[in-house]
Amino acid sequence: MSQTMKALVLHQHGTLENLSVVNDKAKPELRPGHVVVCVRASSFNYHDVFTVEGMPGIKVPLPVVPGLDLAGTVDAVAEDVTGWQPGDRVLVNPLKPGVGLMGEMTDGGMAEYALVDASQLISLPETVSFTQAASLPVAYGTAHRMLVTHNTVKAGDKVLILGASGGVGTACVVLAKKLGAEVIACVGSAVKGAAMKALGADEVVNYREEDFSRWTIEKYGKPQRRTYEGGVDVVINFTGGETWRPSLKCLKRGGTLLVCGATAGYDPTEDLRYVWSFELNIKGSNSFYKDDLEALLQLVADGAITPLIDRELPLDRAAEGLRLIRDREVLGKVIVTP
Repeated sequence: MSQTMKALVLHQHGTLENLSVVNDKAKPELRPGHVVVCVRASSFNYHDVFTVEGMPGIKVPLPVVPGLDLAGTVDAVAEDVTGWQPGDRVLVNPLKPGVGLMGEMTDGGMAEYALVDASQLISLPETVSFTQAASLPVAYGTAHRMLVTHNTVKAGDKVLILGASGGVGTACVVLAKKLGAEVIACVGSAVKGAAMKALGADEVVNYREEDFSRWTIEKYGKPQRRTYEGGVDVVINFTGGETWRPSLKCLKRGGTLLVCGATAGYDPTEDLRYVWSFELNIKGSNSFYKDDLEALLQLVADGAITPLIDRELPLDRAAEGLRLIRDREVLGKVIVTP
């Protein structure tokens, strides 16, 4: 059996040109407490863009195989691991105990095989495909924790979602609709708007053509300080940057701004007057846990939700998939099949 494998490798921080597919990456060696997973599908997240570019204060051991999300079959099991055997279908929780995220602090899913702590394994129902499973952890897990676990969205709420066409955004659209909310999806093109309508969004706003905050106020009324009229109940904002202050302006009194990231900038212009004047709630949500992923797998298995997958690419074209995410040219998830 070959002791090498094909993998996408980041050699140094910088641009996507620093990623390359190699055919002679050493296959992971089995260690106590671990299994080796034969990767059947892996997916990119915007986090992978940050990993490639380098993040202040986070030292990534290079070279590294990116890819936080992965699903596959168990290939080999350490002697001290029980409950798993070769051939088992599994989804992998990217959070490796005591280490951090796979695809960042240790090799991830953009390879034919991956070394996984046995505690990261989640049994994959037969009715859930590898591609569906690989789309879930970071994007859908983050959305599930933010909307469902934290109990922030209820039936009848008006929910405005920025960046609605990306991985986390589409997950928020799907889950908010399942919770019975009225969903307003903010996107950057008419094509993406049509796709969000097909996914279930009630309204779409093209932020390249009109101010989403002004549109919201014209549609639902100006938020009132002494009553609960006007505005929306929830704004989901994981972009930050210039979108932060407009998000505060269109929230109704007592409304909630949900934040789980800052893809457009983590140090936005703030206006605390809106926070106190309209008694706004700013709710942060970080990451996801095993129960989020198990709940999502069950929803997919039951046919209650279907992850939106933009396209599947072979490993040789993986860097192209990450470029599409960086340039916001995707609808949902990009899956790589080694």
